[in-house]
Amino acid sequence: MPENKTSLGREVTKGIIKENPTLVMLLGMCPTLAVTTQAMNGIGMGLATTFVLLGSNIVISALRKVIPDKVRIPAFIVIIASFVTLIGFLLEGFVPSLYESLGIYLTLITVNCIIFGRAEMFASKNGILASAADAIGMGIGFTLALFTMGSVREIIGSGSWMGISIPVIHDNPMLLFIMPAGGFFTLGMIIAIVNKLANKKPPQEIECGGCEGCPMADKCGGKEAAE
Repeated sequence: MPENKTSLGREVTKGIIKENPTLVMLLGMCPTLAVTTQAMNGIGMGLATTFVLLGSNIVISALRKVIPDKVRIPAFIVIIASFVTLIGFLLEGFVPSLYESLGIYLTLITVNCIIFGRAEMFASKNGILASAADAIGMGIGFTLALFTMGSVREIIGSGSWMGISIPVIHDNPMLLFIMPAGGFFTLGMIIAIVNKLANKKPPQEIECGGCEGCPMADKCGGKEAAE
């Protein structure tokens, strides 16, 4: 079980880019496309999901040796639903505007494949610290993805960012970006950029065996340099 500092750090950072649940693993598409018309909604959904993910991962990891295998999935759902209910009450009581903006998608966190997938594939097989680190990393990656999408769509589609009007753009917004088609387009472009960065390989040095017998020796000046 990965419990040392290096392994815990790796568990946190992997979810940001390398194994980003939204942009790389393509999970949680429903809330990603539905609530990201504004940057603030993206942050709210991301943090709410992170809260549920962290709490459920810790509890499931702590009870992993107690929960019978036959009722594993129902037990996971009950644990996840409990944290979803808790975050729903907190948002409704302290941030009612965000609670209304997220709407039914807040409740649907219960069946979010990101949370259930981490519970099944990681928390049920690893220690509490590793499971917490995994949840934090995946939550940060999910939140950043939603915030980026929400920012792009809000700036171009509404001419504002975090509720602040942007001159020129505010008077000529591209309403397509706050519509479903704009969500798909924005998501596709961000995924393409992230994959390009993630798969970019550093240039490799070519080992040279010398100028003797090389057909390019006269052109590259290697022969003169050797002399």
